[in-house]
Amino acid sequence: MDNRTIESAAQGWVECRVGDFHLETHWEVLPGEVLVLFGPSGAGKSTTLRAVAGLLRPVKGHVEMGGKVVYDSEGGVWVPTHQRRIGYLTQQYHLFPHLKVSANIAFGLPDRGSPTGRERVSELTSLFQLDGLGERYPWELSGGQQQRVAIARALMQDPKVILADEPIASLDPMNAQIVMETLRRIHEEDGRMVIANLHTLDTARRYCDRVIGMR
Repeated sequence: MDNRTIESAAQGWVECRVGDFHLETHWEVLPGEVLVLFGPSGAGKSTTLRAVAGLLRPVKGHVEMGGKVVYDSEGGVWVPTHQRRIGYLTQQYHLFPHLKVSANIAFGLPDRGSPTGRERVSELTSLFQLDGLGERYPWELSGGQQQRVAIARALMQDPKVILADEPIASLDPMNAQIVMETLRRIHEEDGRMVIANLHTLDTARRYCDRVIGMR
């Protein structure tokens, strides 16, 4: 493996404590790879993603994103979530109910009203098969459509790493296939790294490059 590829990986280890729950885990995902965290409920999959994202502060550890150290307990390094170049996809989507689809996708983009911003929204709308839905509100969409809007929003700011927490847990088989195939195509074409939690081993084997089993 080229050293430059290794240096641009997302990698690290963390030790976390949440109440009585104690988690120790480590990972590495290279550019263009999909890494799946697989295990039963309560194994620490979502906790790991939150630690990588900076939404949870570990007891100790070291996290690198694309060659940049974003957390190091010994060195006192802590980069806030909004500076980590990540796209975070939650299980609940967390779309803004008062914003239409186009505005949800564009949220957080400084120049979303510019021609460049509007063009980017149009590209993601087409990529996720959301054409014609830009003026609808989230409550007017199906669950699969809402999930695709959430993924499009996560990609809007060109993240290096996409963190997906059970991205297809509530989707029917057809929408689940669309979401996973789109995620795979994105990371293969753009060299993005994806770390996802999945609860179905067959799905993990079909769409990922590596699996980390968590107990």
